[in-house]
Amino acid sequence: MNLITSYISNFLGRKGSYVFIATVFARLFSFLAAWFALKLIPNKELGVVLFAYNIVVFIIPISGFGLHQSLIRYGALLKTKEEKNSLFLYVLKKGILASLLMIFVIILCSFFINFKFENTQFYLVILSFVIVPSFLLSIINAQFRLNHDNKSFAYTEIVRSLILVISVFFLSYFFQEIGYAFALLLTPLITTLLFIKRLKIDFTSTEKLKITNLKFWKYGFFASLSNVVTQLLFVIDILLIGYLLNDTEMVTNYRYISLIPFSLLFLPRVFISTDFVAFTEKIYDKRYIINYIKSYLLLFSLVSVFMLIISWFFSKEILWTLDKNFVQFSNTFLVLMFGITGIFTLRGIFGNLLSSIGKAYINYYIASLALLFNVIANYYLIPKYGILGAAITSSILMWFTGILSAVWFYFLYEKVLTKTR
Repeated sequence: MNLITSYISNFLGRKGSYVFIATVFARLFSFLAAWFALKLIPNKELGVVLFAYNIVVFIIPISGFGLHQSLIRYGALLKTKEEKNSLFLYVLKKGILASLLMIFVIILCSFFINFKFENTQFYLVILSFVIVPSFLLSIINAQFRLNHDNKSFAYTEIVRSLILVISVFFLSYFFQEIGYAFALLLTPLITTLLFIKRLKIDFTSTEKLKITNLKFWKYGFFASLSNVVTQLLFVIDILLIGYLLNDTEMVTNYRYISLIPFSLLFLPRVFISTDFVAFTEKIYDKRYIINYIKSYLLLFSLVSVFMLIISWFFSKEILWTLDKNFVQFSNTFLVLMFGITGIFTLRGIFGNLLSSIGKAYINYYIASLALLFNVIANYYLIPKYGILGAAITSSILMWFTGILSAVWFYFLYEKVLTKTR
């Protein structure tokens, strides 16, 4: 019990409560912004904007070729403020150029794609420019975390959410779908302009760092690519249900039944986002890392058991609050709840520890392997068991990727420690 008390105390000491509140706040306001758009814009036109934006959303994690990921990991290993300042400037300059190149490629490719919906290319071109401010906001957040200023990191999320709601409401009200598209573009841009001065970066610094080599770029690219593939893991079930069952109602059922389990994944992310810099700074201190792992596992094992007990006894009541027709799929809900405990207890911590020791490419390989298994298993299980088959596949893969991450971390961590001795 002392491990849990100490773990939570350290989490709160790093202003983790601010990150938690900001995350909840951001989710609620994102929902409100989406609701405003739904009410103010005709469904057909809104659908075109959302279709184009979803394409960009998949690309945003690799904005700047993932250099924001390199910044947070390698920056945590630097000792002085001046070095971290120089690394930020390097990532800023190179990342903007890389992001602009990505925008150019997207726009160029849009001319060769025969989009099904009218005006999709127009909105894709506009929304592709979201990549630059999104990258800038990512490195600002990374720098706040490197400075152990989780409070400011949390504030950026709250302010961004407020700007999103306000801009979506007013721009959608006056300019309909084009206003909504510009609201999505302006939100990260305005947030960036408001917070970049708070970093107090010395933009005249010219210090060159040895770590900004090919390995540095490779780490960020694979870390970001891993996030993209992981997103696909959550999307592929929906796509395959629609394709294999040819039943849009089942797509809707699975989407809403999985809403609560997948929404709960924000909890381990809050802890990891708060602590990533702290445990990366001490990644070569084996005693500290092992103690951190034990504390994390104990806390989230208890949380997982609590969630499973609640789900077991009240699954039907929980689903009834969404829609009474969902009650018949309580088994699907329970299978998904069991699956996310695999992420809670294993994938959440060990996936990030792999990144912390510089092995982000392992996460990419694991996610890619899981994606392949997902497609193969779903082709067999969905026609046989319906949406329960999709849930079984996802649940197995959540545990499989978690176990694989843990095994790889312990195997590679010993090698990393040996090299540093």
